[in-house]
Amino acid sequence: MYIRRHAEETVGKLSGMFGAILVAGPRQVGKTTMLQKLAAEMDYVTLDDPIVLASAVDTGITFFKDNPPPVFVDEIQKAPNLFPQIKMHIDREKKKGQFFLCGSQQFHMMKNVSESLAGRLGIVTLLGLSLREKYEIPFTGPFIPTDAYFAERRKNWKEIPYADIWENIYRGSMPELYANPGFDWQMFYGAYVRTYIERDVRELTQVGDEVKFIKFMAVMAARTGQLLNLNSVASEVGVSQPTADRWLSMLVASNLVYLLKPYSNNLTSRAVKTPKLYFLDTGLAAYLTRWNTAEVLKSGAMAGAFFENFVISEVIKSYYNQGILDPPLYFYRDKDRKEIDLIVEEGNVLYPLEVKKHSDPKADDFANFTVLDRIPGIRRGPGGVICTYDRLVTLKGEDRVIPVSYL
Repeated sequence: MYIRRHAEETVGKLSGMFGAILVAGPRQVGKTTMLQKLAAEMDYVTLDDPIVLASAVDTGITFFKDNPPPVFVDEIQKAPNLFPQIKMHIDREKKKGQFFLCGSQQFHMMKNVSESLAGRLGIVTLLGLSLREKYEIPFTGPFIPTDAYFAERRKNWKEIPYADIWENIYRGSMPELYANPGFDWQMFYGAYVRTYIERDVRELTQVGDEVKFIKFMAVMAARTGQLLNLNSVASEVGVSQPTADRWLSMLVASNLVYLLKPYSNNLTSRAVKTPKLYFLDTGLAAYLTRWNTAEVLKSGAMAGAFFENFVISEVIKSYYNQGILDPPLYFYRDKDRKEIDLIVEEGNVLYPLEVKKHSDPKADDFANFTVLDRIPGIRRGPGGVICTYDRLVTLKGEDRVIPVSYL
């Protein structure tokens, strides 16, 4: 069963603009499946094949003679020496859409891309399935709480039952798990973590103590939605801070973890400078923190954190699927502990959002939005509380109650 991906449109646009297109993202989110569909008439080669990989590494100059463009190369990060060859071909032939590339890590790959293919490559980050994709909603615009957004979004809106929301949070966004409801959740994520460590992590660095690395992932998952405190994490895991910093970089490079930046400029001196941590797949975070059913997670101590994580990841997907590699998303917290969970920036307008797992939002939930009014040169746009209420309602001024189904 193929599930239509919202990034398909973006890949199509980029293939008409650039000689090469790279789709990056975590393992098993459907990168290869999507590109095989879009590049059905291209030759396909995967560097997971050891013989093909040896050819790419040892005889890179002739690799594209054996595999002439247009061609789809999977796991491209395994042979970074191919990037200069791709550049030479693009510069010589001056044709668009000649190379479809796919990779599951950004660490070394992006370094080689920036050195070899600057201005010649369109990049898309693909994550797991979004709610829109699961419910076959055709709307693909990035989330922003404006009248125009809600007018368009309302045309395709579908109600999502409360229980389904928590099942989605618990079950996660991996296409294989979604397409096969009978698959054992715990066995799937157990195998996923092992594969991640054995393939991506070992390719990036020598972890040394894999048991401690898994504990590091679990400790990070337990702190989702919190300000990042690597000192504390390193102490709890029993590793040095430089080691924890290196391991965090791997999780970010693998698109498993997202660091939400605090909103600040030279006029917000009281704002904190520390990012907040989120997992980009809530199913993986639930597995690592041992919440073994949707029901237990929904009523557990981390329910609020997981709901917030889910909302943030859905908003991020809406931007990534549009080819926006650095979404204009922030949070706000100052030294007086006034906090806004999410801010969307467009131009000089800031759109503030709170995330609450309850279904009875109140005007008090909007109270901290006014801190943005004190920033010179900035205008505050309409905001809202994203929650489990079932209707889109204006509650205070321009600020709305926003059902999670409107993301």
